[in-house]
Amino acid sequence: MNPAVQWVTLFYMLLAGTAMGLAYDSYRVLSLKLSFPKWLNALLDLLYWLWAALLVFRMLYAGNQGELRFYVFVGLFLGVWIYFLIFSVTVRRFVVMLIQSVQYTCRLLWKVIEVLIGVPLRWLWRLLRGIIRLLGVILLFILKLLLRLTKPIWVFPVRWISPHASRLYHSAWITRFTAWIHTRRKH
Repeated sequence: MNPAVQWVTLFYMLLAGTAMGLAYDSYRVLSLKLSFPKWLNALLDLLYWLWAALLVFRMLYAGNQGELRFYVFVGLFLGVWIYFLIFSVTVRRFVVMLIQSVQYTCRLLWKVIEVLIGVPLRWLWRLLRGIIRLLGVILLFILKLLLRLTKPIWVFPVRWISPHASRLYHSAWITRFTAWIHTRRKH
């Protein structure tokens, strides 16, 4: 293996180590900020290591057709070490800022949806409720008006028939007939 291939492979491993550090920091900040359950953290850890292994072996294959040498481990270690030495604090701050920006955008979007959809729906509900109440009041007014206008038509016959019906109900033969029915029911 010539030195050019070894230097290319070392550079690829530096990049892979840096990418692993970047992904790990981003994942760590996300899991702390979003408070994932323990089972999800375990699953995400497994997915991170699967991704890291695939990344390293893909970069290793691209660099020297998958030959595992000492400088591969040195390159990975140097890449992770350089990342944590130089970029880690900046990346963590950036990820926190990104999370806050996404949360702010979601809150803003929710308020816009509430203003554009929620407020008109509440106004529409209040309008419909007011219209239904108004129609109920108008209908009640019309019924009362009809009752008063038709009062002479239905009150006069009721007043005329009422004394006769009362006398008929309390007459002797109806009283005897109802008493006879009650005695029949008891037997």
